[in-house]
Amino acid sequence: MFQLFLRARAHNLLGSRREDKGFKARSVERDAETDRARIGAVLAAIETALQEAEREQAGLNRRVDDALARASVTFGNGTDEYLEREPLDNYHQDLFAADISNGQRRLKELASTIAHLKFVKTAMLTRFPDFKPPQLDS
Repeated sequence: MFQLFLRARAHNLLGSRREDKGFKARSVERDAETDRARIGAVLAAIETALQEAEREQAGLNRRVDDALARASVTFGNGTDEYLEREPLDNYHQDLFAADISNGQRRLKELASTIAHLKFVKTAMLTRFPDFKPPQLDS
């Protein structure tokens, strides 16, 4: 009996609250603005990551080219240079080879990452064709 009383009272309390406050949704404009902000945040993050990867790639490419140029100087130009090379030159050649190898490996990784980020950016723009990124003042 006591449970029925509590149930009836809870039903009345909830029922009166439902009548006072009907369901309200946000405006269409506010929903659209929220969606644009979400899409914009994702695209901004992708664009930032893409620019950082491209900057790293450009800088690393310059450093690898520089290492290649320095290695060619220690290489010599004689046909039998490798037979008479000084031990110090061999040591430097090994260092340059390791640096160049690591740099080229990282350049391949960056090229792959950049390609993937460009794909994700393109996919985002095709999935949300109505999205217009904010225009930057020049």
